[in-house]
Amino acid sequence: MKLRIGGLAAMIVVAWLLPYGLGSYAIHVVNIALIYALLAIGMGLAMGISGQINLAQVAFFGVGAYVVAILTTHNGYGFWAASALALLATVATGLFVGVPALRMQSHYLGIVTLGLALGFLNWITNATITGGADGISGIPLPTLPGIDLSSEYLYYYVELVVCVLGLAFGLFVVRTALGRRLRAMRDDSLAASAMGAQIPLLRMTAFVLASLYGGMAGILYAGLIRYVAPETFSIANMFILLAMVIIGGRRSLVGCVVGAIGLTLIREWLSDFSTYAQLGYGVVVVLMVVFAPTGLAGVPGLVRDAVRRRSRTSGGPRAELRPFTPYEVSPPPDDQATGPLLDIRAVTKDFRGLRALDDVSLSVLPGEIRGIVGPNGSGKTTLFNVVSGFYRATSGQVRLSGRDTTATRPYTLSLLGVARTFQNLRLFSHLTVRENILVALDRTRTHTIWRYVLWPPGVLRQERRLRTQAQELLDRFGLADFADTPPGSLPYGIQRRIEIARAMAARPRLLLLDEPAAGLNGEEVGQLAHMVRSIRDSGTTVVLIEHNMGLVMSLCEQVTVLAGGRVIAEGTPPEVVASPAVIEAYLGDSEMAQDAREAAPPLTATTPHLPSPSPSNSEEAAR
Repeated sequence: MKLRIGGLAAMIVVAWLLPYGLGSYAIHVVNIALIYALLAIGMGLAMGISGQINLAQVAFFGVGAYVVAILTTHNGYGFWAASALALLATVATGLFVGVPALRMQSHYLGIVTLGLALGFLNWITNATITGGADGISGIPLPTLPGIDLSSEYLYYYVELVVCVLGLAFGLFVVRTALGRRLRAMRDDSLAASAMGAQIPLLRMTAFVLASLYGGMAGILYAGLIRYVAPETFSIANMFILLAMVIIGGRRSLVGCVVGAIGLTLIREWLSDFSTYAQLGYGVVVVLMVVFAPTGLAGVPGLVRDAVRRRSRTSGGPRAELRPFTPYEVSPPPDDQATGPLLDIRAVTKDFRGLRALDDVSLSVLPGEIRGIVGPNGSGKTTLFNVVSGFYRATSGQVRLSGRDTTATRPYTLSLLGVARTFQNLRLFSHLTVRENILVALDRTRTHTIWRYVLWPPGVLRQERRLRTQAQELLDRFGLADFADTPPGSLPYGIQRRIEIARAMAARPRLLLLDEPAAGLNGEEVGQLAHMVRSIRDSGTTVVLIEHNMGLVMSLCEQVTVLAGGRVIAEGTPPEVVASPAVIEAYLGDSEMAQDAREAAPPLTATTPHLPSPSPSNSEEAAR
């Protein structure tokens, strides 16, 4: 930490003293480089941090510059008043450009944003108010008391302060709750939505942040050059900016700044060989994408990973999965007073002629562990997707504590107390285990982001509180040794435990577990059963999809069997195992049927606690 602070201080001193060693032309090039650094920070926030392909950054740049030029030369505004209005205009443009992100993603979004940038370029080239191809000259000089900003040496310090503040604010966003949600959305928007992230608002936020930095860069450019013309905001410059972000490292704002300043200086150095330079930029970008997709900023991380791997193979200290610490037992709920927690009424779900769910009804009482079983393709995961808001039922109704949630979005359901895991692991691969937990712990709404501008201390206080809670949860699930490790590098059984811990971080009333025992060995299945019982005893109702019949029959009080999208049986484990319809459709005369019969305890639907499955049954079922 001390080394990092020392390095940062040295960089600030060098930047502050830089003009004293440069000529007039060199300081002009450095000023341009700082403007591109601001543009790159905004593009990095949208593309690298948030995963939104934004090829309209040069349009935001142009809006900021042209609004200042028009208001100062045509309408008599002062430079700083025009700058404030230019920022508002750029943010409005960012909101407009972000609208397509609500409907499309991937390369389609890139095509749309590129089209909008081309539309903007065409407009400024042909519109009378923008001066057409000739542009607008005579922009008044910005003024500051006692400072002559006609000197590019002094103007450099204005740019440096704005760029440092812009980078600091960007890093503040990235390393706190909003940035984690943006990164979670980038890694897996579906899982992020299930954790309570309001994806539409987050996508719009990404474009607003990009436009804010683009607008600031445009204002500084207009004040520096005091002339704007269409060629500055061309598509060629857009792709140069893209190269800066990719080469520097799109997931690191510092990398974006390094890429922007470095490529601007190299571009100037190669100005006499512009044709070959353009080809060279393209080749470098392709090489970076193929061999170093995280850019220059990712190289230290690759070196650290290599050192850690060598340390592990050479007998260094090894991380260890600790035992799970049970939750405190909560008083059992009064079922008659509360009624069903989850009530599914005649739900049908069609996919273009394929009926995945057909008139499915079931009720889950508070404090219950409900098992849902059935052959592959029977509609189990589709039912979970309907309950958790990813699919909307074709007909029927889903109610949570008496509230109709049939058409409720996933992030709203998460805030209402519904959490889930997924059949195929959906951890945020580029976040650490701690950050995965922190995403789910954060229960704030996206509209509270005003605090980042108006009340940063409140954001920092919340961050400290969340980190304390995350550490407690990591300790409870025995994951403390892996807190700062990306989950993708961990064994499969540990990843399953991380996903359950992340779901419990949301403090749910209803936990949906989709095949949590898949891929686990017999010992891990026994640990899973222990965790699920403790989660239920803490007051969380659990609904479990599982093919491990030994686990289901020994763990669940009630079991619902689906086949062909319909409920074919429901009752206690012994009742379900003995059902002729279940034997015919699912169990048959297989070894799985024998395991299920042996594991099913002789209990009634009201038995509050169930014995743990024996190791032999767990191991056989896992096989």
